[in-house]
Amino acid sequence: MEKIGLFFGTQTGNTESIAQMIQEALGGESVVALHEIFSVEPSDFAAYDRIIIGCPTWNIGELQSDWAGFFDELDGIDFSGKKVAYFGAGDQVGYAENFQDAISTLEERISEQNGITLGYWSAEGYEFNESNALRDGKFCGLAIDEDNQSELTSDRIQAWVKQLRQEFSLSLF
Repeated sequence: MEKIGLFFGTQTGNTESIAQMIQEALGGESVVALHEIFSVEPSDFAAYDRIIIGCPTWNIGELQSDWAGFFDELDGIDFSGKKVAYFGAGDQVGYAENFQDAISTLEERISEQNGITLGYWSAEGYEFNESNALRDGKFCGLAIDEDNQSELTSDRIQAWVKQLRQEFSLSLF
């Protein structure tokens, strides 16, 4: 089976921890290769047909700093035919006006480069005012709030991974 490339940036370590939980839930290192975006070259994406992108929303709707530094590089990557799922860490209470905006920014840019978005996640169970990440009532990826709903993180990851197995056409093991 081809590996999944999971590319993430982290500021406080939450997104890295979430990435590791997703990796483990999907079957470990033999299934998912983790890549911290600060050490990635644009050519690294070519090795994968299934990609997971992880980014926290920082400050007021901004990309995490390593993703911000890499953002323009996305224009030179052909995501044609690549299935791409997103997850983000954010604070729905403290930043209720732009919850999960960073994954929206990345999803829009990668979609412009012909990436196929998978892994939409229901907005039910969250309390926020606005989010650019909403698409027809669902987030464009898994929304995690370690600040206010950390007790839900594991169950949300397990449910999302089950969904990704189907959408990525992975066998169950």
